[in-house]
Amino acid sequence: MNWAKDLARSVKNILDMSRRSRSVSPSSRTTKRQKVDHLTKESFKNGIFLAPMVRSGCLPTRLFALKHGATLVWGPEMVDKAMLHAKREVDPVTGVISYNGVSRAIFTTHPIEKPYLVFQLGSADPELAVQAAKVVQQDISGIDLNCGCPKPFSTHAGMGAALLTNPDLLCSILTALRAAMPPEITVTAKIRLLPSQEDTLKLVERIVNTGISALTVHCRTRNMRDKNPAVIERLREIVDFVDKMGKGIAVTENGDCEGWEDSKRVRKVTGASSVMIARGAESNPSCFSETPLVDVEKTLMPAYLRLCKYLDNHWSLTKFCVTQFKGKRVEATKAESTELRQKIAKAKSFDDMAKVAAPWTGEDEMKAIIQAIEENNPKDRRLLPSQFLGDNAPPDEDEEGIPEYSSQEPIPNYFTPEHTQNPEPPSLRAPHLPNNFERLVLPPSEPPTPTQTLKPSLTASP
Repeated sequence: MNWAKDLARSVKNILDMSRRSRSVSPSSRTTKRQKVDHLTKESFKNGIFLAPMVRSGCLPTRLFALKHGATLVWGPEMVDKAMLHAKREVDPVTGVISYNGVSRAIFTTHPIEKPYLVFQLGSADPELAVQAAKVVQQDISGIDLNCGCPKPFSTHAGMGAALLTNPDLLCSILTALRAAMPPEITVTAKIRLLPSQEDTLKLVERIVNTGISALTVHCRTRNMRDKNPAVIERLREIVDFVDKMGKGIAVTENGDCEGWEDSKRVRKVTGASSVMIARGAESNPSCFSETPLVDVEKTLMPAYLRLCKYLDNHWSLTKFCVTQFKGKRVEATKAESTELRQKIAKAKSFDDMAKVAAPWTGEDEMKAIIQAIEENNPKDRRLLPSQFLGDNAPPDEDEEGIPEYSSQEPIPNYFTPEHTQNPEPPSLRAPHLPNNFERLVLPPSEPPTPTQTLKPSLTASP
């Protein structure tokens, strides 16, 4: 009978061990926050972004920007009505997703950029904006409302910068988008400065209260153009104002930032959470890297042409983008550059560029981009305050959280005199503000929430 006792003892031991293994003992360690695969408010902090640009912001440029270190990329502005009638098609070979109009592709994207892609929408109608956003939402991670484009094709229909003089409509569109979009799709806005800092703060407060995830401010007014220097000094007060609202909203600076190194200067002056680059990226999509490409005639143009042909990017669009590229010459000579640009100017199709781009290994270019994105997640591409503020920077958080930037440096001596507008520099063919602008902006109201007075004082906060 000893064997029976031994068997019973063994069974009892096994059952005891099983119960102990199923028991959960309390852990003294703090549970880590799980990483999410979609955009959040934190995704817009400490980043360096590709700005939305007509033509220059096409798919190949966005892919090269991500390859070379852009955190997020914005597509070019798409008008709501155009997207409503677009037909979605997927290329079975390249994977390119096209939203086609009657005769051409209106918007193209690729699944590899979806986690980092913000779709910029042009709209002057909340219902149309929602309908258009729903058409494209399966292929993007965020919707950005264009409230800053000053060009007639946008403003004549009440879109773009025209929304700045109709804040009720602007905010109703953002509110409608936030209510209609699933929570994993962020809703953001991109605006320009109003002539008065006081009115700008009022507008910003209303926009932030719509529930957006981030705000981009192009540091020029509607009547200013690229030739006019951006007044980035005005942004610091806006950044502090938004920060005091306590909603965790990142403010991104746009205007006159040329690349990764220059973004340190811009953030130091403005206190912005992130920077957005337009013209610098148009000239060289690798400007997001600490070591941007040089000799672009050899290192960028041929590769760009090969990728565009593989992705079936329209030749005229490709030609426009390539002619914008320029950069420092190290080995390439001026004569070589001139000769190449003359060939591009005369070319009428990809075939005319065969001697420059051949062999047509666009598939290899695409594989290299995919590999670079997969090995170096663009969302991890962060410019932390410690990288440009040194000992004065707040401590960096670990990989689970991105710290907010808050500088204690003195604010530049720049202010808007009471009851006046900032001077508008003259510019040719610029759509100017309406004569009744003062009545169209925000009506008199209570002082903005975070401040005690409407006087645009730029005294540093305690």
